[in-house]
Amino acid sequence: MSSVAVIDYGMGNLHSIAKALQHAAPEVTVLVVSDKQSILAADRVVLPGVGAMRECMAALQENELIDVISIVAKNKPFLGVCLGMQALLTSSEENGGIESLNLIPGSVKHFANGLLDAKGERLKIPHVGWNQMHQHEHPLWANIPQNSHFYFVHSYFAQPDNNQHIAASTEYPNEFACAIAKDNIFATQFHPEKSHTAGLQLLSNFLRWDGQA
Repeated sequence: MSSVAVIDYGMGNLHSIAKALQHAAPEVTVLVVSDKQSILAADRVVLPGVGAMRECMAALQENELIDVISIVAKNKPFLGVCLGMQALLTSSEENGGIESLNLIPGSVKHFANGLLDAKGERLKIPHVGWNQMHQHEHPLWANIPQNSHFYFVHSYFAQPDNNQHIAASTEYPNEFACAIAKDNIFATQFHPEKSHTAGLQLLSNFLRWDGQA
């Protein structure tokens, strides 16, 4: 039976993502784990996260998970979600500048102050709510209509160095990467576990994905 490890490093709504994964593929064994051996033994791995980058990287370091994440992210289908996506990049502007995992070259930027929508009204930071996406070709978009809506909660956004690593983009109000992909890594700024039918389909696609683009 196939298995997926949800990495527990003390940050993120683990129950929510684990429950959504199980609902998306009842035949898959979903494990919420923090020990290296369980993560290495799983067929697929999910790195969730909610909160600040400094605390995220400190928790990964404290739990001795940085090396194991680097290993599995190069060898197994790997999904990063929200802060778990941002941690995959090289660095973040958050907390005055934080070095992160550098698995996908790029940086994490804060939304500029004073952003206005098309009506001239000030946009709130953090960005919270549903946004329509433009998807680029990738197996994880199978059976998800182009321009589907997904749910976001964030103040920072990913800016990969290579545009070929952008798997989807959205606007707030300027265009930014809301999903990135490289080899067997796929990551989303939005929360698929909170994105109803489209989100569950993406998780289902991930749980059946072989890591090939």
